[in-house]
Amino acid sequence: MLSFSIYQRLTGPTKPMYGSVSFQNNEISYKLIRTWGGDSPARIEIKNSNSELAGYYYYKRFKSYDEWDTLSMLRDGDLLIAELPQLPPAGKMMYHIVLLDEFKEVLLNKEPAVLRYKGHVPLLILIPHIIFMFLAMLLSMRTGFEALFIRKNTYVFTILTLAFLFVGGLILGPIVQKYAFGAYWTGWPLGHDLTDNKTVFAFVFWLIAFFVLRKNRQKRFWPVFAAAMLLAVYLVPHSVLGSEIDYTAENQIIETQE
Repeated sequence: MLSFSIYQRLTGPTKPMYGSVSFQNNEISYKLIRTWGGDSPARIEIKNSNSELAGYYYYKRFKSYDEWDTLSMLRDGDLLIAELPQLPPAGKMMYHIVLLDEFKEVLLNKEPAVLRYKGHVPLLILIPHIIFMFLAMLLSMRTGFEALFIRKNTYVFTILTLAFLFVGGLILGPIVQKYAFGAYWTGWPLGHDLTDNKTVFAFVFWLIAFFVLRKNRQKRFWPVFAAAMLLAVYLVPHSVLGSEIDYTAENQIIETQE
């Protein structure tokens, strides 16, 4: 469970872009964020104490007909700061960061960083959701071993796995989605959000396992198979094909900063 939680943390489209560049005989490390929550502009910070170092950034909305807007980075002590305009939940912004002095300039990211905005999710909802989902995975693995070693509690663990997956994925999950992106459900048949779809996918297999074992406790294939399917689901990085606004359909023009 810990391995898969670390894997989920280190993969996916919201993982920051990390790197470093050599500039003025110094190595400058950077982290370009790819997710932002709250009501304030998204803030990207590059730490460097050299006051002669400056920078600028250019950005536009993802999936839009916008032109690239360019702004100078602001210095605040040891930080060079870029602020991207606020977008509604599920809106995305593409951006590049450039560092420069009087002699040269260096582009940090050749590929644009794509940042997705989200609404604030209360911790009282988010923390139980995370706990229930990872406990569902833990119980799923425990149930799979119970079935493989022909132990007597396979059915009980199947019920627990199904219950935790239902509460974490199909009750708390949509509530988190509503707070973050303004919709309870964006998977099939309403959309293509893989996070929603893979939750239902795993739940269906565990539901089948439950009904099979309810009729015959000796049929242990389905809980093993359902456990394998849940592991496969957790191999899909979180937030892949997640909610996003297509600004090409709306044909809107972004309001630039002054």
